Amino acid sequence: MSAVLTVAASELRIGLRNRWVLMATLLLAGLSLALAFLGTAPGGTIDAGRLTVTTVGLASLATYLVPLIALLLAYDAIVGELDRGTMLLLLSYPLARHEIVLGKFLGHVVVVAIAVVLGFGAAALAVAATGDIRAGELWLFARLVGSSILLGAAFVGLGHLASCLVRDRNTAAGLAIGIWLVLVLLFDMGLLGALVADEAGSFSKHVFPWLLIANPADAYRLFNLSGLPSIEQLSGMAGLAKAARPAPALLLASIVAWILLPLALTTARFRRREP
Repeated sequence: MSAVLTVAASELRIGLRNRWVLMATLLLAGLSLALAFLGTAPGGTIDAGRLTVTTVGLASLATYLVPLIALLLAYDAIVGELDRGTMLLLLSYPLARHEIVLGKFLGHVVVVAIAVVLGFGAAALAVAATGDIRAGELWLFARLVGSSILLGAAFVGLGHLASCLVRDRNTAAGLAIGIWLVLVLLFDMGLLGALVADEAGSFSKHVFPWLLIANPADAYRLFNLSGLPSIEQLSGMAGLAKAARPAPALLLASIVAWILLPLALTTARFRRREP
């Protein structure tokens, strides 16, 4: 375990110096603060506090930015070391290959966690400064932070898998961008087109809910933006929640599966790969 932690600490130091990750983290923090300062509790029939409104905005923001931060960190974790020749040095130490993969994974997840906590924490502090925090809202916010870290871990695993499958960094970067586009943007566009074509048929009733659960970004979005009436109305997901209301545990299980499966595949592939 000490070997894994040593690799993780090294990746943490490298990740914190990554200028692209730093820029994305600053963007996340800036947009989070904007949501906190500009968001106000809506009136009418929706009973939601300011932190709840901010949490809804942050969940939508995190769906796009957290996977991007994770992939920026992870896409060259393996192939970058091979290109630079440092992987040979790393393999010369008494480290098993699965320890290298796990150490890199843990280090990158910690970087994502730091980015999430700093970005979202700034927004929470801004709301707290107004004194407008209701009982129960902190739990919703803590759930958002925890699930955002899990979402980042899933895309770290996918980035590592992409890095282990290709032979050069440019290809890994292109594959990482493709993963982000497909899972975060194009998947939902495809589902929307299928729903329109199906016209409330069997696809909408039986297939659509499971496809939502199968996508880590959609599972994350459903976990944070459905389940409570005020959240569903604020996020515009009231109708979707009626059509597909999976249990929160099932949504979390989907995200965890997207963490474990890429991690296992990366480990298996790296064991067979020549340095």
